[in-house]
Formats: sequence, structure tokens, C-alpha cells
Amino acid sequence: MPKLFKDYPLTIICLIIAIMLLPNLETIQVTIMEARNFITAREMIQDNNWLLTTMNGEARYEKPPLPTWLTAFSGLLFGVKSIFGMRLPAILMIMVLAVFSFKLSESILQNKTHSIINTLILITSFYIIGITIEAPWDIFTHGFMMIAIYYLFTFFKSESTNWKHVLFAALFIGCSILSKGPVSFYALLLPFLLAYGFSFKYKNIKTKILPIITTLAIAIVIGGWWYFYVRLEDPTTFAAITSKETGNWTSYNVRPFYYYWSFFTQSGLWTIPAFISLLYPYLKTRVINLKAYKFTLFWTLFAVVLLSVIPEKKSRYLMPVLIPLALNIGFYIEYLIRKFKTLEDKRETIPVYFNFGLIALVGIVAPFLVYFKFADQLNTNLFQFILFAIVVFVLGLAILSQLIKKEIKSVFLLTTAFFAAIFLFGLPLTKSFTSDNFKPISELLKETKNTNTKLYIINNIAPEVIWQYGEKIPKISKDKTTFNFPLENEFAVLSDYMSQKDLEAISKIYTITQQTTYDLNESAPDSKQYKDRLIAKYYYLKKK
Repeated sequence: MPKLFKDYPLTIICLIIAIMLLPNLETIQVTIMEARNFITAREMIQDNNWLLTTMNGEARYEKPPLPTWLTAFSGLLFGVKSIFGMRLPAILMIMVLAVFSFKLSESILQNKTHSIINTLILITSFYIIGITIEAPWDIFTHGFMMIAIYYLFTFFKSESTNWKHVLFAALFIGCSILSKGPVSFYALLLPFLLAYGFSFKYKNIKTKILPIITTLAIAIVIGGWWYFYVRLEDPTTFAAITSKETGNWTSYNVRPFYYYWSFFTQSGLWTIPAFISLLYPYLKTRVINLKAYKFTLFWTLFAVVLLSVIPEKKSRYLMPVLIPLALNIGFYIEYLIRKFKTLEDKRETIPVYFNFGLIALVGIVAPFLVYFKFADQLNTNLFQFILFAIVVFVLGLAILSQLIKKEIKSVFLLTTAFFAAIFLFGLPLTKSFTSDNFKPISELLKETKNTNTKLYIINNIAPEVIWQYGEKIPKISKDKTTFNFPLENEFAVLSDYMSQKDLEAISKIYTITQQTTYDLNESAPDSKQYKDRLIAKYYYLKKK
């Protein structure tokens, strides 16, 4: 590793994350999960709903509030309209996750270089980054739990009890629960505890029973007080939401047990190394620390099995598996760095050439393919494309050159740089592909204020629409076929869909005029990414 990297590993790792993600933080469109979190954070600030959290004025108790509090605090600093500010806490949590993954790895391996390898694999595993916008609560719950796991590992391996480690573990387990309930407790902590027992064994456990009980007690208090508070203040709504959420575990998105067996593909660039790292008979004689390798392997496999037991399954639920998997992949990469120059067995060398050669080929060929296919769209952002093309092309050539020389350490570092370059230079290009049908709703709030027009929702509107509008939009309730209209003689409504019956019912009382259609889809209607729910039709109603 470069000397600067060895001297300041945590600083360099955080700097890589910052350079890779922060410059283009506002580029990607806000997702449905983000919108829900951002709306709740906005209403915390605007309505002072810090405990009885709301989304568009209605109770929102499905997720505990700690990530939303952090988002709201960032919103206070940068403004609630700043996507950069609202996303910043999630990016900082990637840094937290990386820092404590490094610290845990170093505690286990006593090897700084190997720990740097593991951490670089973690932060370049695609879904670690993707989860921050697809399900922003997850990076918080797993990030906090990783801090707790580091202190638990330090506590378990120590002959005596350091109460500082106990208290820190309890605090951050509590923070994890306060971020997304028991999700990380089950998907990350429990597999860790099982793997530790199988690999390192619990020594002097009788002397540590009191600290363990103390850890659980404090964690439950920190993580559970909000649930208790809401249960007391709004019991009916809380019970209804809790019943629905727990029911989803067994009846919503039910998948077969083997649904997660392709989990290693979630690591993106590291898919082939990830698969090989799971082959214990192959690696057991090649790793530098067999006990540590068994630990990361057990941790990974236990996590997959425990997640597979739950009937409800989604690909994003696999994100915590990528944490021990990154540590596991590190053993294979470290072995290649040590031994690849002397390997002669093609069964060992071909997967390496294929994996990194394919990445190099993508870097070399992608600029040409992108240009020839999208030349017209790129004309508006030509300088950015040229910059992107030069960087990925040069990196692709460099990876190929070092691979031919069998310099796997250089290949590995260049591959992490390639991943970072895709985000840093490639993300701005996505705006070149925005379809003509895209019509944001961001100016509508100003228009309704200027004309003193009251705006309501009929039926449903996507959370992304409400977020982009800028404030709450009251909903007109409906009893079977009868609408409970507001008192105003004239008002506007947004709706994702109005049936013929709805239009007929409204027309009996109001003259209804469809004025425009807002479309938040940046992709074209014939694209697989196009979502009908991102359409909002704008009507003006005037009493007859």
C-alpha cells in the first residue's frame, strides 16, 4: 500500500468516500424511500413533530426517528430544500461504517494493509452505496451496529471487563434499534455473535454475564423508549401500524428460502472474488489467518441463512451481508497480492484474468459505446463526457497493463479507483438522458401561493411528488363513492388517477378542468424505468 495510505488509513478512506460521493450528491433523483424520510424530516422542522412523526400531516410510525432526526438537523444547516443537505447524513454513515469495519478488521488481523484491503472492498461494493438512496434507514441501523460490534469484539477478546466498551456497545445497539427496529440486531449482530462463538469461542463468559445483561438493558432502553412513548401518546394508530408492519413479515413479498443464494452478486465489481472467497476447501490453506477467515465466512453464511428464514424477502435486505462478505473477500485478494506472480495453475489464474480483464475492457470500450449510442443527448454535456471517457479509458488501460504484469496490488487499487471514477465522473452524465416528458412540480407551490389557490390530493400521490412540491398537501377523504370536499368554492387538486366514476361525482358539484400533467419520470414512457405513479394530474375545481 502507498505509505500515505498506511500512515493515515482512516483519513484516506473517508476522503475517498467524500470525493466519490459528495460532488454529485444532488444528481440522482430522490427515491420513494428517501422522499418519505425527507418529508418527515421537513415536517419535524416545520411543525415541530419530533416525536409523533408525520408524513404529509399523517402519522408516520413505520420507522423509528433517529435517521430522520439526523436528516432534519442537516436540513436545518443546509435548508430543507437542499438534497445535498438531506442526503449528507447517510454519506457520513458510510464513513462511519468504513471506519469501524477497518477498526474491527485490524483488531482481528493485527494487519493494517489487509484491513485497508477489506475496507476498500466494502466501500466499493455497489449496494453499500446504493442502499443510501434506496432505503436510507438501513445505512444508519447497520452503521451504528457496526460500531457496537467493534466494541463487543474488543469486550469479548479481553480477559477483563472494560466498562467503557460495554457502555459504547449498549449505546450504539440502542441507536441501531432507534434507526430501524431490530433489523440489524437480527441481520448483523446475531450472525456476528454466532460466528464469534464458532470461531474464537467465548472465554471467561461467566465473569461477563453482568456486563452482557447491562448491555442488553441499556440498549433496550435507548432503542425502545420512542416506541413506548408513541404507544402511550397515540395507541390506536401505533397498534394499527405495528400490526400491518409485522403482518408484512409473513405475507408481503414472500419468496422461497433460496431467494438469497445469489447474495454475492450484490458486491458488484467483486462478484467473482466474492464467490471464490466462499470456497472454504480452496482458501483454507491459502489465507494468512485461518481462524479469522472462518469467522468472516461463518458471519456471512449465518447472516444469509437467518435472512432466508424470514418469508418476506427483498434484495436490499441483503445489504448487511456485504459487510462480513467484504472482510471475507479481503482474504482472497490478499492471497492474490502475495502469490499471483507465482501461480501456474490455470484454474486459479483464469478467474482473476477474467474478472479484472472484464473490468478493464468495460473501461476501454464503454466511452465509445456510450458516445455512438447517445451522441445526440451528450452534446449538451460534452465536456463532462470527454472527462469521463478519458478517465475510465486510462484506468481501463492501466488495469489491463498491470494485470498482464501480474501486479495484483496495483490492479486492486486501480479497480477501486475505477469504481470511484464511475460515480465522480459518470453520474453527471445521467442528466443528459433526461427525457422530454420530464416535468417537475417544484414551481407549483410558488404558483399556488401567488394565486392564493388551495391545493388538495384526491386518491393518491407519490411521496416524491409531495417532497418536490415543498410542503404538506391535504387529502380529500372519500367514503365509498362520496368525497368529503373542502369548504372553498374554488380549489385545485392533484391525483395520480381519476376514474370515470370519480370524475362524474366531482362534476355534479364542480366544474373540473385538467390544467396540466406533472411527470417526475426522467426516463421515457417506453422505458422499463418509467413509473406511472410518478405522474400527477393537476385539476382546477370551481363550484357550479
